[in-house]
Amino acid sequence: MKLHASGRLLLFLLVLCSFPSFLSHASELDTIRQRVVAELLEEAIDPSRVHDILDRMNEEGAFPEIDYEDLSRNAGFPHRRHTADLVYLAKAYSKKSSPFFQDSALKEKITLSLRYWVVNDFVGDNWHNNQITTPTHLVNLMLLMGSEFPTGLVRKAQPIIGRAHMAASGARPSGDRIVIAGILAKNMLFTENKQAFDEVIEIIANEIKFSTGERGIQHDYSFHHREDRVNNTTSYGYGKYANAFGEWADYVAGTSYAFDQDRINQLVDYYLDGVYKQLVYGIYEDISVKNRSISNQSGFQPKGTLEIERLLRSTNYREEELMEILRLRKGESKPSTSFAKFFWQTEHFVLQRPDFYTTVRMFSTRNRNMEKPYNGPGITTHHRADGTNYLMLRGDEYHDIWPVYDWQKISGTTILQKPELHRPDNIQLDGLTEFVGAAEDGYFGAVGFDFISPHDSTMAKKAWFFFDRMYVCLGAGIASSKPYPVATTVDQVILRDEISIGQNGRAASQLPEGEHVLENLDWLYHDGVGYWFPQQPNLKVSNRVETGSWADITDQKHVSTKEIRKKVLTAYFDHGVRPDGGSYAYVVLPVTNPEVLSAMAQSGLRILANEPGLQAVHHPGLKQTQAVFYEAGSLSLSDGSLINVDQPGILLLRQETKSKKSLTVADPMRKLDTFNIRLPGRYAVTGTQAEANWEESNETTQITIKLPNGVYAGKSVSIALEEL
Repeated sequence: MKLHASGRLLLFLLVLCSFPSFLSHASELDTIRQRVVAELLEEAIDPSRVHDILDRMNEEGAFPEIDYEDLSRNAGFPHRRHTADLVYLAKAYSKKSSPFFQDSALKEKITLSLRYWVVNDFVGDNWHNNQITTPTHLVNLMLLMGSEFPTGLVRKAQPIIGRAHMAASGARPSGDRIVIAGILAKNMLFTENKQAFDEVIEIIANEIKFSTGERGIQHDYSFHHREDRVNNTTSYGYGKYANAFGEWADYVAGTSYAFDQDRINQLVDYYLDGVYKQLVYGIYEDISVKNRSISNQSGFQPKGTLEIERLLRSTNYREEELMEILRLRKGESKPSTSFAKFFWQTEHFVLQRPDFYTTVRMFSTRNRNMEKPYNGPGITTHHRADGTNYLMLRGDEYHDIWPVYDWQKISGTTILQKPELHRPDNIQLDGLTEFVGAAEDGYFGAVGFDFISPHDSTMAKKAWFFFDRMYVCLGAGIASSKPYPVATTVDQVILRDEISIGQNGRAASQLPEGEHVLENLDWLYHDGVGYWFPQQPNLKVSNRVETGSWADITDQKHVSTKEIRKKVLTAYFDHGVRPDGGSYAYVVLPVTNPEVLSAMAQSGLRILANEPGLQAVHHPGLKQTQAVFYEAGSLSLSDGSLINVDQPGILLLRQETKSKKSLTVADPMRKLDTFNIRLPGRYAVTGTQAEANWEESNETTQITIKLPNGVYAGKSVSIALEEL
């Protein structure tokens, strides 16, 4: 059929109109690819490293120091160094400022070594190496140099890269899904497969969402990588989830693939309210949330700035808060933020002031205690969630202490001192109690832990009361039926300075190196931190050199057996064998001096109760009472009046002004709809969160507070009270 002139003109115009659209999509893919490659080429090239890699490479393109035959999980897949080195060589070849730019001899070496890998196709016993590590390196290699490799070699590499696909075992929801999708997206950029790229970008775009009770972001902004509900916020939830999403948000920004602004803003919320609040000052790694990786030697340095720079290019949402973290990490400002936050889905409490950062890690019937020692590391971590309380002023107080660490004397915990730890396959266990939680108002916090060890049934009621410049640690009902001692550890930390002590009201003295039983101890001071003991107990203290090796604390192969020697301070209560009702009490002053510690007896700080059913403290300077009720009951206040509660719970009662108070409560068992409390005096409340009823007969006010439920069960509620 012939077209009339007008028809031919219409067809021509339609084709002409669609052509720019086609060019636009092709141009966008090219733009995104250029951004990916540009980021790969940001790394500075060290000529000596290039020469070292080439010197280690043999005539086959292999590296003799790698045991290519050992593909076992515990070997750690040293093969990854082969492909990582190839990517570095490709950067040296592709970077214009590199002395190796377009060097033909270097290209031959890279091609030779890639062929060795492709021909042998090393598949490790750990899926992660096959679906993430190797595909990541090879796809980066292709983006940098793929057009210069022989066609057959590129074709043979594709199935190896293709092990990163959305039906792969590792592509389950949470961090690894975005990482694998990102590898796949990069490969689609290399192969110029627009349709597949469109599909995988859609998958990445939809990954930022709440997944409470499942893998992913929880409604408290913590992160669970697995169904065991162990805290993975600053591991999988940081590098493999948040950073992976932020990476692609940056790559596709300004194109038709750009992610929705609310998704990016939710990512910002997750960083600021989740990740950065579980890093020391938002800068350094918080060792309390580490799991099996605690067994790996690490460097101590600020976290990077790339993810923040990406966010700032993508949104101006909460910009000043992001800028503050950026300045902190660059060393351009000092910490200034104070907060208290309880991650109720993960049972992790954090309190920060500008000059210290402290945490409490717990678990319950809702969460398991610790990550399994997958692939070898973490074989000594049985008790690291048993009420662990680390304190950091600089952030490096515990850095790489782990080879010489006593894993049954973990700071803050109450642990049965067994002859040896249980087997590594007995680390991850379910919690045995429901009463685990905290009440916090964003600045102060009280934490309660009804602890029963799933390893050996050791029992203790453990509570922490966080005021402004100090916190009180109480234990009651400590019991065990096993024929071994039980110890509560005040701290086990790298020894960095002399130790000063005060005993029985006498003047301060320095503690010589060794092992000691300190009787009638008033206080202990070390490295800016003070510990005050209101009941003058006996405390065991060790300040001496401890030894060990990195190989002692992991089942991974190729780990150094070299002896490590470090001076360590360990201070603990010895509750004896088979204690039945043991207790402890101590106060931590994070930034202090011996003079302040010597005067603590006159501070007026008062322990109101330390019993299995109730633990409570009153701070007179702050006019604040904090209490953990493990059961319904009453608390006698410092003035002799009574508080009555109708159910278990945790509370903070603060005198704000002469006639105004604030009350914060939480339900650690996550079962209640309301919290009922009777306060002496007549009060009114505002809003719909609570109601007050005056009971003239006993001159008290019954206050009924509505508690959060569903995904928010366990979260604190604060109300204002006005005295009438």
